[in-house]
Amino acid sequence: MDGDHKLQFPSLPVTKEELLDWAYPMRREMQEILPGLFLGPYSAAMKSKVKPSQHFISGSSTKSFVSFFFFSFVFIFNQLPILETQGITHIVCVRQDIEANFIKPNFPHTFRYLVLDIADSPVENIIRFFPTTKEFIDSCLATGGKVLVHGNAGISRSAALVIAYLMETFGIKYRDAFSHVQERRFCINPNVGFVHQLQATIYLAKLTIKMMAPMQLGRSFSLQAGVAGSRKRSLEEDEDFGAMQVAAAQNR
Repeated sequence: MDGDHKLQFPSLPVTKEELLDWAYPMRREMQEILPGLFLGPYSAAMKSKVKPSQHFISGSSTKSFVSFFFFSFVFIFNQLPILETQGITHIVCVRQDIEANFIKPNFPHTFRYLVLDIADSPVENIIRFFPTTKEFIDSCLATGGKVLVHGNAGISRSAALVIAYLMETFGIKYRDAFSHVQERRFCINPNVGFVHQLQATIYLAKLTIKMMAPMQLGRSFSLQAGVAGSRKRSLEEDEDFGAMQVAAAQNR
């Protein structure tokens, strides 16, 4: 029988809560992308910290010249109570080597951590981290836990990982996964290289399906006749959406 084999994916959960109007300060907070899956910046997983800020003031007059330093302090609130209130049990901490001194697991005795060394660079191979991240998130959600995925700003690396998770888990296209995440965290903006790699996951998945033997497919796939043309159009539309994003990023 001719036709494409199609994975049977679960439906993407629809939130019952109204989506909030996005405000700039919300980028410093975490947002729930799926039930139990949160995306945010490092500031959403920090300890209390008093950071000194040094200032220099100078003044002069005809009689004297005065210069001196003074210090002010910036207080960063402890996020542990918020994380616990939200029911967070697992945290994916995304950083690169040069960030390791200030982006780190702050509550290792409270939460289970997955630390990933990923550079926010268009040439970084982020695809290789998708399976580990998915396994960690799946394991968390399967036991009734909740997971926060964060990088530094929660905009590029961590967003790409969450988008990939949606694509792989629910079998949706890049543009649909991107839109779903952006509706809840408007500031996301995966770099150009990550966009290309996220689009490539579609072709890798399709290739895997084609390479599997029919007997193996019987357990996981159902046959659908007459969908080849629609799938081709769907992939082309997704390519166009990704190309527009890449062009927009390059023109900034």
